[in-house]
Amino acid sequence: MAKAVAHAAKGVGRTHPNPAVGAVVVLNGKVVGKGFHHRAGAAHAEVLALAQAGAKARGAELYTTLEPCNHHGKTPPCTDAILAAGIKRVVFASSDPNPLVNGKGLARLTRAGVQVVPHVLKAQADALNRPFFKFMRDGLPWVTLKAAVTLDGKLATKTGDSKWVSGEISRRHVHGLRNQVDAIIVGAGTVRLDDPQLTTRLTKGGRDAARVVLDALLSTSVKAKLVTQYSSAPTVFAATDDAPRAKEQALLQVGAQVWRLGKGRHVGLKRLLKQMAVEHGWLHVLVEGGADVHGQFLSQGLVDEVLLYVAPKLVGAEGLTWSGHLQVKKMADAMPLQVQGVERLGDDVLLRAMRT
Repeated sequence: MAKAVAHAAKGVGRTHPNPAVGAVVVLNGKVVGKGFHHRAGAAHAEVLALAQAGAKARGAELYTTLEPCNHHGKTPPCTDAILAAGIKRVVFASSDPNPLVNGKGLARLTRAGVQVVPHVLKAQADALNRPFFKFMRDGLPWVTLKAAVTLDGKLATKTGDSKWVSGEISRRHVHGLRNQVDAIIVGAGTVRLDDPQLTTRLTKGGRDAARVVLDALLSTSVKAKLVTQYSSAPTVFAATDDAPRAKEQALLQVGAQVWRLGKGRHVGLKRLLKQMAVEHGWLHVLVEGGADVHGQFLSQGLVDEVLLYVAPKLVGAEGLTWSGHLQVKKMADAMPLQVQGVERLGDDVLLRAMRT
């Protein structure tokens, strides 16, 4: 199963709105077939592993990170392929929360006389598909909030200067993160101040995520880099009904999209997230800031995971705090987070935490 989990990890960030799945076929203790789901609409991991095993699949065991499906979607049911191949035992890690799948694959295989063992290395497999599981549960994407901060928790100096808070290794790590998410959200203030590209720049491969700018009144210049410089992914401006129509047309003419979500000076964030997930299949969203945007997402309870790249620097009380305004007056009311891990990145430290 550990091998199956490792194969599933190869598809993380590429399969949405499907889950990432890996599978291996084992005969007499030896791996004779392996596969992982590459993208939505492509063959499932089990089918690829069985195809590679060929005749050796008869009487073998199949280890898969997700309960095999038993319904017709863009591809036939995996249970059909498993039974046709003559697999005698199926071991899976995660249950599939999709109501079309949940328990049905297990039941079909059991009725056919196949031994089924569930939930082996479940926690490891579940961690690969948090965005998919959340979407199935809530209809919303998994939201990761990322910030590069000083040791005293500042995003930038009092003048707004933030280049660079973190070191080169941390910045490379962020590009690896961008390579796995479906969309990146920033505020219009960050675009005006930093003029970022928000693309994925890796030495090998890489894929751009959709760039989404929270810009209620469409104040961003049509000459901003994320508008004028090519990206393989769309650029979306999330605005409100009060944004000027002329500015919307100017952005549309240079290839951007404009989504109107709410009224006044604040975009409806939950509405935005639901549209991203339901209409576009963007199940993992990276919020890159700035502080006001962080505060909005945190205070509305829309953040699932926080990644802080902490640099060994101090800028003092005048610096800009990363978390925005949370209106916490008593320590007893502070927002609780649970640390998931700490990692050294050169001189910096990456702190991972999740909402409790």
